[in-house]
Amino acid sequence: MVTNTGPLSPGVHEIPIDGVAQRYHVAGSGPVCLVHPGGPGFAWNYLRMPAVEDRLTAVYIEPIGTGGSGRLATHPNGYTRDAYGRALDGLIGHLGIPKVYLLGHSHGGFVAQYYARKHGDRLAGIVLYESAPAVGPEFFSEAARTMEAFARENAGNPELPDILDAWKSVPAIADDAAFTTVARRLFPAYVADYWGREGEFAPIRESLVGSHISGLDEHLAPVTFDDRAALSSITTATSVIVGRHDFICGPRWAREIHERVPHSRLTVLENSGHFGHIEEPRVFADAVAECVTRTPG
Repeated sequence: MVTNTGPLSPGVHEIPIDGVAQRYHVAGSGPVCLVHPGGPGFAWNYLRMPAVEDRLTAVYIEPIGTGGSGRLATHPNGYTRDAYGRALDGLIGHLGIPKVYLLGHSHGGFVAQYYARKHGDRLAGIVLYESAPAVGPEFFSEAARTMEAFARENAGNPELPDILDAWKSVPAIADDAAFTTVARRLFPAYVADYWGREGEFAPIRESLVGSHISGLDEHLAPVTFDDRAALSSITTATSVIVGRHDFICGPRWAREIHERVPHSRLTVLENSGHFGHIEEPRVFADAVAECVTRTPG
């Protein structure tokens, strides 16, 4: 149910941006931090962060094309960082706050670093959480290498063949149901110790849902980028957070961002994979809060 009160009142909100519905959820108290989930395509609720909400007002975005937000006329194509950035800019304007914090997870981190380069004057700070400075052949080659390492470490696990089969099937995803199914099958590879904490993580795994986003722009060209030469232009206070065992956006990429963004802070979550906010929630929340303490205004 969508609320009709102030733009930062707790609950669900929906506004039109460029003729497309943008839904978001507000929880917590303190400085305002917009939270952009990953995928692209994951529903927002996997990124719910109660430990962060104890310190910040979290504005969880349902990116266009997912959940209750509207879809582009070119759906499932056309979801470029520029498209997400325009939606993000419209939402920040709607909130009516001179500067906000922005946390982007995974693909959301790609959007956050893009937005920080274009509209850094609207941000008090950014948190690049499991992000990467470039997506293209090098990125996917590295992901294949780390998946092979995961397979070696878990050789003999009865669930491993299905995980590897799901990984191979990613390029064939063509609808929301397939996206959700593959995400759930792959989930153990995304956390540091799934089988050691299966009772805790299995319900989260079963709750994952998402929307198929093609990875193609409106002209059907692959959406790729390389920000490495441009990251030095980011002057916003930046925190880079990565799980030591993240196979898709791991420490290699976090270090590359940290080395290029001036005065950034790097936090490595030693016992986490891609989902440190559920694997090490308090350590993660401390790292997010540190970004705020560096910008007390």
